Amino acid sequence: MFAKGQTVIQYMEQLAPKHVAMPDDRIGLQLGTLQKEIKTVLIALDVNEEVVEEAIELGADLIIAHHAIIYRPLKQLQTDTPMGKVYEKLIKHDIAVYISHTNLDVTEGGMNDWMAEALGMENTLPIHDVHTEQLSKLVVFVPKSHHQEVLDAVLNAGAGWIGNYSHCSFNIEGFGTFIPREGTDPFIGKQGQMERVNEVRIETIVPLNIRNKVVQAMLKAHPYEEVAYDLYPMDLKGRSLGLGRVGKLSQPVTLAAMVDIVKEKLDVPHVRVVGDLNRIIKKAAVIGGSGGSFMNSALFKGAEVLVTGDVDYHTAQDALAAGLAIIDPGHNAEKIMKLKVTEWMESKLQENRYDTRVVASSINTEPFRFI
Repeated sequence: MFAKGQTVIQYMEQLAPKHVAMPDDRIGLQLGTLQKEIKTVLIALDVNEEVVEEAIELGADLIIAHHAIIYRPLKQLQTDTPMGKVYEKLIKHDIAVYISHTNLDVTEGGMNDWMAEALGMENTLPIHDVHTEQLSKLVVFVPKSHHQEVLDAVLNAGAGWIGNYSHCSFNIEGFGTFIPREGTDPFIGKQGQMERVNEVRIETIVPLNIRNKVVQAMLKAHPYEEVAYDLYPMDLKGRSLGLGRVGKLSQPVTLAAMVDIVKEKLDVPHVRVVGDLNRIIKKAAVIGGSGGSFMNSALFKGAEVLVTGDVDYHTAQDALAAGLAIIDPGHNAEKIMKLKVTEWMESKLQENRYDTRVVASSINTEPFRFI
């Protein structure tokens, strides 16, 4: 059985929710339709003509990419232009294109966490906060006989996180009263008679983005025909999500050794470096793509080196003057996402017993050649 397009994208948006993307970012379905079965998904950094040819050869129905193919509004679509030919081939072969960009950068367990982990960074925090989770307090009343079942369902659905502590809840016993009226089918009691039931009040915290999932899990596990529960908005804010990561290295290294780590772990042949190669680096910052504009934020958070692409001349001069080392592996270092997203998607599809195939693109879309 093959997954529908919408199902594949639901899995992708579990990894990288759309609501955490930067404003005006060009994400989501950019071309084609998801109203079809997906036999093969191709995961790519960019969508150029070579990648599209690869998709055609694989028989791919969907490309999930990091960089948008339609970044600026189209005024016309001419098929005799380079990008026009790409759009034409995609349409003729019914290949949809879905983009996950800054939402994949920002999300926990996404692009910047993958890069930080590869570089040996620990206890990381965002360089620049862009989104803070909204929280709700879920309160539900459960008969004592089903307390553990409902509690497990709610917590396993993702509720109950406070900082780095999971499965947090408060539970207190009491009794509930109700009269089942005509037309009801009560789990406990009889129509027309007052019932007094030993119940447990469960309280826990639920992030807004998974609230529906948690409520559905609670309702499914609850034995009552009509479930008594409340959701309260909270002033307390949840996790901060943001661009880039800053954290301590697992062990101090020289800037020269850090360069070697970047080249090996991010699979880049050459880098540009700013700073003294003999300097000892204990705390690093990394941001996928073009992150030079976050130089001051990295400095403020104590970073001694910033690993990011596309650093311009004047930013490099400013960093040197401020005492911040820079390692620029280029924009293409983000290709780490191809295997990581492929692994994520494969696990979700296999878990749900779909036969849809997921392939990481083998095309190197780095436009520069180093000679």
